[in-house]
Amino acid sequence: MLEGKNILVGVTGSIAIYKTLELIRAYIKAGANVKVLMSEEAKKFITPLCFEAISQNEVLSVESESWSNSNNHIYIGKWADIFVIAPISANSLNKIANGLADNLLTSTVLAYNKKIILAPAANTNMILNPITLESIKKLQALGFIFAHPQEKLLACNDKGIGAMSEPNDIYELTVRELTCKEFWLDKEVIITGGGTIEKIDDVRCLSNFSSGKMANALAKAFYYAGAKVTLITSAQTFFPKENLQIKHFQSTNQLAQLIQEELSQNKKYLFMAAAISDYIPTKQETGKLKKSQLGETWTLELKQNTDILASLKDTNLIKIGFKAEIDSQNALQNAQNMLKDKELDAVCLNILEAENNFGSDKNKVTFLTKQSTKELPLSYKEDIAAQILKLSESL
Repeated sequence: MLEGKNILVGVTGSIAIYKTLELIRAYIKAGANVKVLMSEEAKKFITPLCFEAISQNEVLSVESESWSNSNNHIYIGKWADIFVIAPISANSLNKIANGLADNLLTSTVLAYNKKIILAPAANTNMILNPITLESIKKLQALGFIFAHPQEKLLACNDKGIGAMSEPNDIYELTVRELTCKEFWLDKEVIITGGGTIEKIDDVRCLSNFSSGKMANALAKAFYYAGAKVTLITSAQTFFPKENLQIKHFQSTNQLAQLIQEELSQNKKYLFMAAAISDYIPTKQETGKLKKSQLGETWTLELKQNTDILASLKDTNLIKIGFKAEIDSQNALQNAQNMLKDKELDAVCLNILEAENNFGSDKNKVTFLTKQSTKELPLSYKEDIAAQILKLSESL
C-alpha cells in the first residue's frame, strides 16, 4: 500500500509514545521509508536507539541535527511525503496552532508544506481545555488532519478522552491521505457484503457461506481512495471511522431498507457484493419447531426472493453486481445475462474454485461491462478490490 512512500514520524513527550513503535512497524511492512524526529521531552520516555532500530534510519533530534548532511529540519521536510506526529502533546499542539517555532519539531512543522497528521495524547482536562479545543479547531481549518484521541482509562488513572488513537487507525488514515485519488474524493459509495440470513423459526435460518471479505476489501480500497463509504454487511468487519460508515443487516428486507436509506439525489456507486438468497421461507414460524410435530420428514416451503438490484431504477445510481458461479462453462453467459436483465453498469464474475472459494483470502474476477471484458487473475482480495476501483472510474 505504501511502497516507496517517505513518512516522517514526529514524537513528543507522552506515555503513548510506545504505540508509535507499532505504527512505524506497520508503515515499513507496507513498503514505506520512515524517519523519526524526536522532541527533547520524548527522549524521557524512549531512547532514540529504539526508533533507529525499528526504522533503520538515524533519528533527527537536537543532538543529531547536522547541516553537513541531510539530517536537518529543512531537508527532511523536502524528503517526506507526509508528516505524522504521534503522539503530539497538548503543549506542542498549542504551539503549532500559534505559529511558534521554538524547538526542532515546531520548526519542522513551520517549514513543512505538505499534509500533516496530528494524533493528540494528553490528560482529559488538557485536551478539553478551551485553549486546546480552539487550537484544534484552528488547525483543522488550516488543513491539518487529526487522528482524534480516544476515551478510556488514561495512564494517570483518570477516565476520559485523551488516549492516543490506535496505531492501526493512524496507519489507515495515513494510507488514505497518501493514496486518495481526485476522481473518488468525496464521492459516495455503497458496498454490500456477507450472506443474507432468512429466519425459518426463532432458532433456524436459511443462509449461505459468503464471508463478506471481498466487501471489506472494497470498503477499504474506496476509503483509501478518498470516497465516502457506507458498508452494509452481515459479516464481521473493522471499526467505523470518519468517511467509513458501517451498517449491519440479516434479512433481505433489512438489506433493501438500508440501501434505500442511503439513496439520494446525489450520484452514488453501489457495489452489490452481498450474497442474497434466491429463495426464502414462505412463512416464518414463531418459537422453535419441534421434531415431534414435524415428523420423520419435513418439507420446507420456499418462495422466490426479492431481486434488490433489478428493483433499483435510480438514474443517479451506478450499479455493479457480483455473481458467484460454479458452472464454468455457462458462467460468462450468465453474467452477461445479469448485466442486461438487471440493467447494470458492470458485473464482477467470480467462478468459485478451490483456491478462491468462500472464505478464502484470494479471488479472481472477470469484470464485465457492455463494452468490454477484463480478466483480473488470482490475487489477494485487497489487490482485486484496487483493480475493481480503477476499472469503475470509467463507468
